Order: sequence, then C-alpha cells, then structure tokens
Amino acid sequence: MLRFTKSLFHQSLSSRLILGEEVAEALAGNKPIVALESTVITHGLPSPNNLETAKLLESTIRKENAIPATIALINGKIKVGLTKSELEMIADPKIDAIKVSVRDISNVLVKKVVGGTTVAATMRIAHACGIRVFATGGIGGVHRGAEDTFDISADLIELGQTPVAVVCAGAKSILDIPKTLEFLETHSCNVIVYGNDKNFPGFFTPKTKYFAPMNSANLKEIAEILALTDLLNLQQGTLIACPLPEKYSAVGYEIESVIQTAVKECKELKISSKEVTPFILKRVNEMTKGKSMETNIALLQNNAQIAAKIAKHYSDLTVFESKNEISQKETTNKSYTVKSSNKKLESVASVEENEIKKPKVLCIGAAIIDFEVITNENVKDNAVKQDKYLFDTNNN
Repeated sequence: MLRFTKSLFHQSLSSRLILGEEVAEALAGNKPIVALESTVITHGLPSPNNLETAKLLESTIRKENAIPATIALINGKIKVGLTKSELEMIADPKIDAIKVSVRDISNVLVKKVVGGTTVAATMRIAHACGIRVFATGGIGGVHRGAEDTFDISADLIELGQTPVAVVCAGAKSILDIPKTLEFLETHSCNVIVYGNDKNFPGFFTPKTKYFAPMNSANLKEIAEILALTDLLNLQQGTLIACPLPEKYSAVGYEIESVIQTAVKECKELKISSKEVTPFILKRVNEMTKGKSMETNIALLQNNAQIAAKIAKHYSDLTVFESKNEISQKETTNKSYTVKSSNKKLESVASVEENEIKKPKVLCIGAAIIDFEVITNENVKDNAVKQDKYLFDTNNN
C-alpha cells in the first residue's frame, strides 16, 4: 500500500500549481517573497474593503522590495501570485467562495470552484512552493471550552509540522490564549514576540497577560533563527507575533470589550466552528461603527511590512550562505583518481583537481566501517600497495 506522505503531497500539488510570473522569477532568483492568505479577501472583510486591502497588502510588501504571493484556489488550480483580475474575481461576493483549510484543498480542486485559503492551507501551499515567510492577521487557536468541544484550529496543527514563518498579530481574544500557547509548545512551534517584552499580543490588544517563550526587537535576528532552523532541518513552524501599533492601542482595548459582548451573542445563537470568527468580526464592526475594520486593516498592513523585512533579511542570509558554500567547494574540494594496470604490479597514480570519482563500497557483515584517508603525498604508494595486494590474492 502506498503511504501518502508530505513529500507525495508536494508532488501532487506541483501538478496543480500555477505560479505567477513575479513569484516564479523571485523563487528562481532566491528573492524575498511573502505569502498572503485569501480568506481575508473571500470571508474576512466585506466588499469593497476586501479588494482594497488585498491591493494595499501587496503594495506594502513591494515597497519593502519583496514580492507578494497571494494564494487562492481557482478553477481546479492552486494559484500562487494572483493577477489583478484574479484578485477582483475572488473579492466579488457573488462568487460565493469556499473557506479552504488543508482538509478542503482536494474537494475544492475537484469541484473547480473558488477557494480562499486559511492560515493552515496557505502554510502548506507556501511550503510546497519554497516560500519561507507568510503574513496574515491572526491565527486560529484553541477555542474556549475546547475541553468539551475539542474545537482546535487546524492552524495550530500546521504550525507544529510545516516550517513556515507566520507573521501575525497573535491570536484573537475570542480564543483561549493560554491553551493556544500551550498547544503550540507541545507541538514544538517556536513562538517569538516581535518587541521588547514577551507579552503575547491578542490581535486587537497589543498585550495580554500571557507570555511567549522568546521575544526579539531585531528582525535580522529573527531571520537568522529561520535560517538556522532550516540548517538544523527542524520541521516545525515559527510564529512571529507582532503587537498592534501603539497609535491604535486605545481603540484596540475599546474593541476588546465589544468582542466579549459579541462572544456572548455567539454562544446564545449557538454558532460554532468556522462560522464563529466571521460572525464576531461582523458584529464587532457593526457595534464599533467601522473602527474594528480600520484597526484590522492597520494590523494586517503592519504584519505585511514586518514580514517583508524579515523575508529580505532571510533572503540576504541564504544567498550569502549559498555563495559561501560554493566558494568553499571551489577552493577546498580536491578529488583524486587512481589509475592502475589490470594484471601488473606497476601502477600509475594521478591527482586531478575538480574531478570526482566515487569508489563503490560493498559492506558485508557488521555495520562498522573503517575510513582510510589518502592525501597527495601517499596516493601513489597506496595505489601500488593496493594493486600488489589484489595481484597476490588472485595468484593465491
């Protein structure tokens, strides 16, 4: 039976992937790229604010000399890097797009309808393409009362198994934040607060009373952590939580009190699962007379700008390491080819730079291997001894 592994998932994705021209060129040239989800367009914001915000986020990323890669499912294909007309199409409320998490990708592709990707789906697709940094608003998490409902966002699962850096404003206060942080710790997701303290942000509120394991006010340092994570082949995601900018904090705390009212309404109406967040965001926007939407867009832009800067640092680091690795190979990699006659004691040894000839090794018995190092000085003598040994053995 064929087991469907993550690598096979990537192979299946590749047959459905369509990269935008900018994105393809950026990937080929190892330029900074920032992935963007599309549920904020299809489900998060009302029209026409959704399209305006989508364009704003892409423009913000470009201003930081990075390439935006908005991801969506369109007509049976996974589009990474949407055209202007595609952005307009998925922003149209008449399209009736489907909210797509990882579990929904196959369904939506087969049905050939429009799908807006969540954090989890965007992470999986971004990783399949080789995009390291992703900007969003806030992540899903452990819902309040999860001990009874088991309502835990797939975003957290993906953060525990997919090495993509997610730049966000933390988790919405409608969630159980301490349980969310505990879940991320259990799944080895690296959580970093961008700033001078470890207080985990609560989306509309710059700080909560809960702490992340690490903080850093240095974006280059964060990029170095991502690069080292790659080097160590760690397969978990990195959550970079960015507090709401200070000038919006007063409004943020005002919105927080309104959110609690909306949460109560949600419970009374017995709204659950993926319908909770859209309902609460809509009610909060109504009760705050648009203030929450303005703040939401502001934090989305802030996250996109920070993500672009991290992507730029990360690209600079990985390009430097790649060039350094090539340089080291060119200056230190000397290989040797030993040529010997077939049935004679005479042996000729030649040392040639930049020529690689790997010997075939057969190991019988225990998995204990001795290594013999042959240098320029003794390569000829060793070759002669080896031929003599083989010659004597054959005669005996």
